[in-house]
Amino acid sequence: MTKDEIFSLIDREQVAMVDFRFVDVFGRWQHFTSPVSELTPEVFVEGVGFDGSSIRGFKPIQESDMLLVPDPVSAFVDPFFAVKTLVLICDVYEPGNELTPFTYDPRRIARQAESFLRGSGVADVAYFGPEAEFFIFDSIRYHQDAREGSYAIESSEAPWRSGDGGANLGYRIPHKEGYFPVPPHDTQQDVRTAMVQHLTACGVPVEKHHHEVATAGQAEIDLRYGPLVSMADQMMIYKYVVKATARQHGKVATFMPKPMFGDNGSGMHTHVSLWQGGKPLFAGNGYAGLSDLALHFAGGLLHHAAAVLAFAAPTTNSYKRLVPGYEAPVNLVYSQRNRSAAIRIPVYSQSPKAKRLEFRPPDPSSNPYLTFAAMLMAGLDGIRRKLDPGAPINENIYALPPERARQIKSVPGSLGQSLSALAADHEFLTAGNVFPKGFIQQWISLKREEISQLNLRPHPYEFVLYHDC
Repeated sequence: MTKDEIFSLIDREQVAMVDFRFVDVFGRWQHFTSPVSELTPEVFVEGVGFDGSSIRGFKPIQESDMLLVPDPVSAFVDPFFAVKTLVLICDVYEPGNELTPFTYDPRRIARQAESFLRGSGVADVAYFGPEAEFFIFDSIRYHQDAREGSYAIESSEAPWRSGDGGANLGYRIPHKEGYFPVPPHDTQQDVRTAMVQHLTACGVPVEKHHHEVATAGQAEIDLRYGPLVSMADQMMIYKYVVKATARQHGKVATFMPKPMFGDNGSGMHTHVSLWQGGKPLFAGNGYAGLSDLALHFAGGLLHHAAAVLAFAAPTTNSYKRLVPGYEAPVNLVYSQRNRSAAIRIPVYSQSPKAKRLEFRPPDPSSNPYLTFAAMLMAGLDGIRRKLDPGAPINENIYALPPERARQIKSVPGSLGQSLSALAADHEFLTAGNVFPKGFIQQWISLKREEISQLNLRPHPYEFVLYHDC
């Protein structure tokens, strides 16, 4: 929308409130709401103020004043509020005689990555297509204090449940057998359909929805691909809609990568391709119909994968998903059709427009602006340096002989290892001031604090192992 179209929408839909939203460093939406009379044409130029010191990772208290400048293209009417409310996604700015973009704003980082791409002369647009999985549980409880720590998940379709509301109907989805079952085993059809309808109402194009591999309500809704910043915006809407719709239905949705032991975790397999002047650049005569440019992009992704995962798999829980045996893409190789590789080349279509890389290690706990930007910068570095991705592997990597399997590099085994990789390998990210060096240092510090807090606390399984030592 343009600004004029927004004000026409407000009149036509009788919008009463306007919700200003922005993304924090960790990928969570923050917001405040004003009467619609406060939204004037000047707001789109001068912004509205907020306290940046209250947002973790933004500003110290002595520099707290910050501004939000709405992006008119992002506007949509919220489908959940009782009073009709227009949502505007905002960029964060520093105040002054001339507004200056806040360099640590994740949306600014994503915008700068797009600008860096155009300035490189390689392409004018990068398209991203994330597939973010999630769980829909009947309930989840968790607790931690000095004397106890626990969590409990309930799902009516899970194998550990004995009945449905008192009736023993016996429709259970075993671990790792949840891909594409029809009802009555799939109990979440109507919830997912409601999510799709809300997404469509918010202007997010949806291709399909389905049950995923894990039991207990694992799901996926596939969105149509889009440019980097636009797609990251849509991912924020996606996560918001999924959680809010689940709550409307008396359930709870989580994008936590590995909420359940013994079953598949939730990934965010991310498709990427580069285009120039409306023409795809990843199609060619190489392996799996790829161009040399696409293979060099893959080389960059594989070369910098450990550092990229500090953003793309940014939680300690992420690395409970990235383990062999659960369809997890732990192997730093590329392959057509092969889902055990970190990079898969889909071959559903031979059309040049369909040629893309699917980077499989990211998960939906990540900040999409940072994840997509880091992926793009790694791939562009691979193109600039003509990095060789090595030989593709078409076999099932998990079934390779041990001596051959040991020759294949793996993703980091912990968040700490990914952060160490980022500390040692980040020049590709700071090119063009896309990721400020100070931002990277702060990210490493904040994430190491999370690791420290986890390491201080006893784990329930430690009592199983060590109580009677």
